[in-house]
Amino acid sequence: MTDNQSISKSLLEIGAVQIRPDQPFTWTSGLKSPIYCDNRLTMSYPEIRREIRDKFVARIKELDSTVDVIAGCATAGIPHAAFISEAMNLPMVYVRSSAKKHGKGNQIEGKIKPGDRIVVIEDLISTGKSSIEAAKALQEAGAEVVTVLAIFSYGLPEAAEAFEQAGFAYQTLTDFQELIAYMREDGQLDEEAEAKLEQWQREPSAF
Repeated sequence: MTDNQSISKSLLEIGAVQIRPDQPFTWTSGLKSPIYCDNRLTMSYPEIRREIRDKFVARIKELDSTVDVIAGCATAGIPHAAFISEAMNLPMVYVRSSAKKHGKGNQIEGKIKPGDRIVVIEDLISTGKSSIEAAKALQEAGAEVVTVLAIFSYGLPEAAEAFEQAGFAYQTLTDFQELIAYMREDGQLDEEAEAKLEQWQREPSAF
């Protein structure tokens, strides 16, 4: 089992990732999906959230650039950004999906300076929209977004294309393919279920 697959194993064990090829979930967008990921559950499992934190920290230390600030995407990226920033003794901010309608009208909460090198933390990448919007908000405030890091990605082509077009790099601790590989090796998937999952990833709108 690879390092990436160990995260997939943990997510499966706590029910953060669920697979239902024959009873698909319906996402907020209306898309039908045989897989659903809710990484908010990881907050309730200290051992798993530490595993995630430590792997995020290791990825950040491997970057070519130094990092000045850790930014969490509201809301599910916020706790993980807090765990990471505490472990690395770095400042933290979080980014709302849009500016507040009252008070100071902030979209970014916390202190950043022009030129700050920032890593954006997200729990999940599906289409990439929320992560990219957060990265753009930081960039518009004068920061340099080094990369976006997330726990899991569905590996949809739409997300890769969106990140490329927006000009942001991203990495995930594990993803759809690592999850499927682990489940196959562990005997949790038969050939029919695996084929349905692979078909969905290639053509999610046709599922």
